[in-house]
Amino acid sequence: MSKDPQPIHPRKIEIVHAAVTCFLERGYHQTGVRDIAKQAGVSLGNLYNHFKGKEAVLAFIAEIEGEELSEFIDLLTEPDNPQEALERFIDDYAAYVSRPENALLGVEILTEALRNPMIAEVFGRNRSRLIDAVASCLREGSKSGSFTSYDDERAVACMILDSMEGHGLRSLSKNNIGENAMRTLHAFLLNGLEP
Repeated sequence: MSKDPQPIHPRKIEIVHAAVTCFLERGYHQTGVRDIAKQAGVSLGNLYNHFKGKEAVLAFIAEIEGEELSEFIDLLTEPDNPQEALERFIDDYAAYVSRPENALLGVEILTEALRNPMIAEVFGRNRSRLIDAVASCLREGSKSGSFTSYDDERAVACMILDSMEGHGLRSLSKNNIGENAMRTLHAFLLNGLEP
């Protein structure tokens, strides 16, 4: 019999929110544990009661991200209609990665993952699960005739995610490509998959 997950202490969530604020304002690399504690309004000792350090906070953020991505993964896993599932995924995931806090935090995480193998591993697991789900949907769509068949669905899934995440980053720019950009991206991705 499995146990119910332990509730997360509210102070731990406050610390995570404070850490995200610091990472977005200063950057992950420039943020210290003291900065996070100050932003959270807790003592350094209290922070260390919940996290071993800044990396542990980021690893916990990866867990939260994994839970958020589960909704997208569930949508793509064994869909009744792969084309509808992928269309909805493109709309929903593009909106998710275009939220300024997600786009900016994504850049911080990617930058730190290039320096730190532990960060690369924990966030890489989330990315791999998402790639597998998109590839699975593409495979199912190929079988049903909705999508063209590709030799490497994972590579195509990576390109789809890269396109949407790049769109999310560009949406932060003062020179972003406009309101029609999402519709154009949506059409571009789906047209490339037509048989």
